[in-house]
Amino acid sequence: MEWRRAAPAKRAKSERLHDWTEFTEALSEETARQQAGRCMDCGVPFCHQGCPLGNLIPEFNEQVFRNHWEAAFLSLNSTNNFPEFTGRLCPAPCEAACVLAIDQDAVAIETVEKEIVERAFQEGWVRARPPPLRTGKHVAVVGSGPAGLAAAAQLNQAGHTVTVYERAPSLGGLLRYGIPDFKLEKWVIDRRLAVLEEEGVLFRTGVDVGREPTFEALRASHDALVLAVGAQRPRELEVPGRELHGVVRAMDFLEAQNRRLAGQLVPVDAPTAHGRRVIILGGGDTGSDCLGTALRQQAADVRQIELLPMPPRERATNNPWPQWPLVFRTSSSQEEGGERAFGLMTQKLTGEDGRLGALHAVHVELAREPNGAWRFVEVPGSEVAYPVDMVVLAMGFVGPETTLLSQQLGLALDARGNIRVDNAFATSAPGVFAAGDASRGASLIVWAISDGREAARAADAWLTGQPSRLPTRGVHQPFTR
Repeated sequence: MEWRRAAPAKRAKSERLHDWTEFTEALSEETARQQAGRCMDCGVPFCHQGCPLGNLIPEFNEQVFRNHWEAAFLSLNSTNNFPEFTGRLCPAPCEAACVLAIDQDAVAIETVEKEIVERAFQEGWVRARPPPLRTGKHVAVVGSGPAGLAAAAQLNQAGHTVTVYERAPSLGGLLRYGIPDFKLEKWVIDRRLAVLEEEGVLFRTGVDVGREPTFEALRASHDALVLAVGAQRPRELEVPGRELHGVVRAMDFLEAQNRRLAGQLVPVDAPTAHGRRVIILGGGDTGSDCLGTALRQQAADVRQIELLPMPPRERATNNPWPQWPLVFRTSSSQEEGGERAFGLMTQKLTGEDGRLGALHAVHVELAREPNGAWRFVEVPGSEVAYPVDMVVLAMGFVGPETTLLSQQLGLALDARGNIRVDNAFATSAPGVFAAGDASRGASLIVWAISDGREAARAADAWLTGQPSRLPTRGVHQPFTR
């Protein structure tokens, strides 16, 4: 009631478009305390409902406001293994569920979270805590994204010996190769990996599990297996001209740039937007990341196209608090430049000599079928053609790569093609668990960490034959064996 919401300052667009460093700046200590002080310590904290991790939000806000920063870190660390990641990348469903968000600006929970963990690293409160005892059990975790790292961290704390296998040359999964540096500089990942290594987690990179070794062989050489392989199959654009040179997948585009910045080998023909007219198909976070990347690569022109109609500026009556608000948003990349268009469906791509030259689209509207389903209806006479040199497909992901998993482990899949798990994250194969996008489908980083933690609890219980003592969602308790 006394202080308004204050967002972190952003570096000037004229500056940040010429480098790849993070675009936000830290809050002053007093501003951070004021932002935490906006929390009302609600009798029923709906922010807990919004947070998949069950972070103890009123608690750490109060501790920051009282200048008890180390206590705030301990509260945050008890439920979230990697607040330095979520504090930068999470869309903050907790803020959408904040009671203040009913008719005011929500508490800046994500910003406070980042300030807490960054201070914790500066003060030396984040330090390795190896488990005092080892159980003699060995667990393999396949995939080093947020779900795999969270599972590995928790299983290691339980005393099991954990080895994380990663196909890429460096660890981090999509954090490393899919998120641009202007949102997450990679030293942030390396800093956390160093802590995990000191705690005893083992890492092996450049290992293509499924081929060498097979999933079956890896399972046979470990007491349990956790699959955190992500959902890497992209949604395809099925229109004439898809095969033209100049049509690229979003992850190929983003990964190439991240590899360049890391000094890793990049193919000569790796996609770049420099000097090209670019259209990005997809209005979500991945599309926005592609937009910011194209602008920094000095594209000649960038346009982001969304199939769905433009969202309303304010909540619709059928989208009440504390649901996630389906409203119009502008990302940091969209603030930086480019054009946006809504309600456009791609009909075909054309070009000459095998190279892309134009994208042909038509305006569409949503109409409801008698059975309640929605469908797209073309607006007569609304066809449009855009000259283009590169089309980036950022239309989302449809699930994990499961062919080898099914062949080698006989894993059952759900109706959407994800790895099927029960309430304990167990797959149809004994001793094999799955977490994150591999079993959930493409989702948020906060869900990946939550799933990784819960899969670790389930695997720990399976390995020991007794209820796990690893903390469950939203419970602040030290681990003891």
